[in-house]
Amino acid sequence: MHGLMMDTPLLISSLIRFADLNYPDREIVSVTADNPLHRYTYREAFARSRKLANALRKLGVEPGERVGTLAWNDYRHFELYYAISGSGMVCHTINPRLYPEQVSYIVNHAEDQYLFVDLLVMPLVEALWPTFKGVKGVVVLTNEASMPDSQIPNLMCYETLIADESDEFDWPEFDENTASALCYTSGTTGNPKGVLYSHRSTLLHAFAGGLPDVLGFSGHDTALMIVPMFHVNGWGIPFSSAIVGAKVVMPGPKMADGEVLAALMNTEQVTVASGVPTIWLALLAYLEASGEKIPSVQRVSVGGAACPRSIIEAFDQKHGITVHQGWGMTETSPLGTIFKVKPTMGELTKDELYDLQAKQGCGVFGIEMRITDENNEPLPWDGEAFGTLKVRGPWVIKDYFKLESVDNPLDEEGWFDTGDVATIDPHGVMQITDRTKDVIKSGGEWISSIDLENVAVGHPKVAEAAVIGRYHPKWTERPLLVVVLHENAELPKADMLAWFDGKVATWWKPNDVVVVDELPHTATGKVNKLGLREQFADYAFPDAD
Repeated sequence: MHGLMMDTPLLISSLIRFADLNYPDREIVSVTADNPLHRYTYREAFARSRKLANALRKLGVEPGERVGTLAWNDYRHFELYYAISGSGMVCHTINPRLYPEQVSYIVNHAEDQYLFVDLLVMPLVEALWPTFKGVKGVVVLTNEASMPDSQIPNLMCYETLIADESDEFDWPEFDENTASALCYTSGTTGNPKGVLYSHRSTLLHAFAGGLPDVLGFSGHDTALMIVPMFHVNGWGIPFSSAIVGAKVVMPGPKMADGEVLAALMNTEQVTVASGVPTIWLALLAYLEASGEKIPSVQRVSVGGAACPRSIIEAFDQKHGITVHQGWGMTETSPLGTIFKVKPTMGELTKDELYDLQAKQGCGVFGIEMRITDENNEPLPWDGEAFGTLKVRGPWVIKDYFKLESVDNPLDEEGWFDTGDVATIDPHGVMQITDRTKDVIKSGGEWISSIDLENVAVGHPKVAEAAVIGRYHPKWTERPLLVVVLHENAELPKADMLAWFDGKVATWWKPNDVVVVDELPHTATGKVNKLGLREQFADYAFPDAD
């Protein structure tokens, strides 16, 4: 027997209707390439989103088709989030920092119909335009006065595109399991894989993200969204903010500028901010050098890479700010765990609290976790046993987009293998101890060690190579290349590093090279990465001072 309740679908357009009516005067403030500090209200934002929805319909984009964005965090990107998904199309956010060949692959694999591009990203799009197979046009996120010179045919100006459109739009109603957004993950070797979110998964994720013991958003908050909007839907913050009517502040291309971030925090009275560890290192360095304070900020959320304890201590001891570390991935929308103190933990000393904050956090309702051994048998939550971390829930992937040839990412019981090795203690606190796939997370971005190794061994003087991630005070992790040279060969460090030019993204290049006589191997002949990490446990990069 079914309950006698309304079967109203969970749609992103419902957030537009709700926030427009309930928080019309709440502000959205952002930095853009053509406006140093743009300010308007939720009501104005959603009126422009409706104009954009009408423009997309006139362009002939059909429901279910993908519309790509290559943009930073600002008000126009916010409008795109809502207009595209609310219309029944798929908002495909693309990371402009990826290697150009990956960007080209992603655009073509997604079959993007149009691309909406930030001014600062136009040189990349200009260079890649001949490789885009099905893109019908490019819209530059600016006004006519700032339009760039370009050889791209059918280049459009965003402000001109929406200028004459009506701000009335009848948001369509459809099944809540309809696709809403697409984001590609490139944490492993091979081509990036697409994760296709639904309206249902997105709204459930937004509800969970705003809970008091998660991100804890309130209508009294001002949220500085530093995490890129091309990183897994901006961690859901554009949607969680609309649910409660939080003021939103976006730094545009200045997300790594400590001075700009501090100024925004103080002028806009920011209470909560989100970003990867690299961002917080830059901000803390600026605050230390300038002596400036950020008294309105109460808490910062950290994700994308493990947060060094030094960040946690500096925020607390020097600024009275609580760090909330979380864990997640593109395949989990991304919310998986978050830092929280439970009543059953008793009184914690400062050191015990810092230790807790440095872990990946406790589970969030909607995400089930377990760790398993090599036989897929569940392991105890005792803080000692470690195994493969698996998750399942309503905002966890069940398959990759258009990759039918790839093995099902779920096991026989429907659990998703995260690729991480973890422990979980009796309080439910999860800690990542290793990665089953040897990728490196640098400043919140994935780097494939295997891809770097393949390039290295292509050098005629290199017999064998391995890449491991080592701690870096600015980037959390950076790649260290360890090589064995052919007999009697000599290879200067600079020459080895130059070998990567043009073969990988610049920021993927190893920070250092160490030549050894031999690499440790397992019984099956594979390079023993664990042994290599132990060998270089005390290693420090030359540029890490």
